[in-house]
Amino acid sequence: MSEKLQKVLARVGLGSRRYMEEVIAAGRVSVNGQIAQVGERIEPGDELRIDGRKVQFQIEDEIRRRVLIYYKPEGEICSRNDPEQRPTVFDNLPSIQGDRWVMVGRLDINSTGLLLFTNDGELANRLMHPSNEIEREYAVRVMGEVTPQLKNNMLKGVVLDDGPAKFESFSELGGDGINRWYQVVVKEGRNREVRRIFESQGLKVSRLLRTRYGTVILPRELRTGRWIELDKQDIDNLTKSVELKPRQGTGLFGMAKRRNERMQEKPMAARRGGYLRQQRRDTDEQQPQYNNRERRDDQGFGRRENQNGTQFARRDNREDNQFGRRENREGNAPRGLYGANKGFKKF
Repeated sequence: MSEKLQKVLARVGLGSRRYMEEVIAAGRVSVNGQIAQVGERIEPGDELRIDGRKVQFQIEDEIRRRVLIYYKPEGEICSRNDPEQRPTVFDNLPSIQGDRWVMVGRLDINSTGLLLFTNDGELANRLMHPSNEIEREYAVRVMGEVTPQLKNNMLKGVVLDDGPAKFESFSELGGDGINRWYQVVVKEGRNREVRRIFESQGLKVSRLLRTRYGTVILPRELRTGRWIELDKQDIDNLTKSVELKPRQGTGLFGMAKRRNERMQEKPMAARRGGYLRQQRRDTDEQQPQYNNRERRDDQGFGRRENQNGTQFARRDNREDNQFGRRENREGNAPRGLYGANKGFKKF
C-alpha cells in the first residue's frame, strides 16, 4: 500500500500538489534519509522529512473518510481566502487535525444551499468531474413568464459562451405574480450555468438554492450557516455513485454521532442573515442610527454638564466645610501641637 509523495505532502496541508512537486525537485524532501524524486511513492512506516523536519503522515486508504453538508448562506464566497476580507464558506467549518477539507463544487456569492466538503481528494475530484455526470438539483425563483416554448428550449439545449448546456429536468414548484419557483437539474458544474441558461431565454434568476448533489439531499432540519456530518451509509452511497470502494472506519463515532443526533432532534438556529443582507441592513439603518447617536450624545453631554455642576457644588461644599472645621480646630488648638484633644502638650 503506497501513495505518491507529492499527493501526501499536499494532503497534510503543506501546499498544492504542483508546489510540492517543485519542492521535491529542489531536493528539499527526503524519504528514509535519501533525497526524494518527483513521482516517488511512499509507504506506511517510511520516514518523511522536508527541510530536515519530520512530517507525520498517513496513507490515504488508512484515513477515515469524512463528508460534511454545509448550508451556504447568501454573501459567503467559495474560497479559502479572500483579498477583500469577505466571509468564506470555510470560516464556520470544524477543524480537522492533520488533514483539510476539500470543497465539492461551488456556488456564487448570491446563491445559497447545499455544499459538500470532504477530506478525500479523490472523492471530491470524481464528484466534480463532468464525465461522471453527477446531478445537481436547484430550486430557482425566476422573474418573467416561462412559456412552454422557453421551457422546451432549455430542455433541448442552448448555446452558451463556453458551449452547449441544458436542463435534464424542469418542473414548476409554484409562486405568485411574475416571481415563480422552478426545480431544475443539471449534470455539469460550470460557472453560473443555471443562471446563464435562464438568461439565454431573456429570464432573470432572482434566487437560487441548491437542494441536492448526487445522492445527498439538503436536510430540512439544517439551517443556513450550519453544517452536519454524514454517517457511513450516506457516505458509502455517495462513493458508490462514483465507483470508489468503501473505507474502514468511515462514519460517525462518539461525540460526533451524538452531536448529529441532537441536531436532528433540535436544530440549531440559523446564523444571523447573510453578509449581503447584513450590508443592506447596515446601509438602511445608518441614518437613523446616526440620528439616535446624536441624540444620545446630546443627552449624554447634558448629563455630563449636570454631573459636573453637581460635582463642583459638592466639592465647594466639602471645601467650605473642611475649611470651617479647620478654622475651628485651629481656634481650639493653641494649647497643643497636634490639636485640642489629641497629642496635647503643655508648655
